[in-house]
Amino acid sequence: MLVLTRKKGQSIIINNNIEIVISAIEGEQVKIGINAPQDVNILRKEVYDAVQQSNKEAIQPKIDLNTLKKLPNPEK
Repeated sequence: MLVLTRKKGQSIIINNNIEIVISAIEGEQVKIGINAPQDVNILRKEVYDAVQQSNKEAIQPKIDLNTLKKLPNPEK
């Protein structure tokens, strides 16, 4: 992990096309601005984690195989 020190108004450039700007420092909170191309997905970490968890839950079977086997077969 790269750790940098920045002051209000200073910025960091990532990959030549993403700029992270320190817009304010208030107590223990730092406000940042992000300038990036439209195709760059930007999410807060907690939102990203929630989306990942939701995706994992979505691919889990909602019904177990034994329950499926007990269902009547409409082709018979």
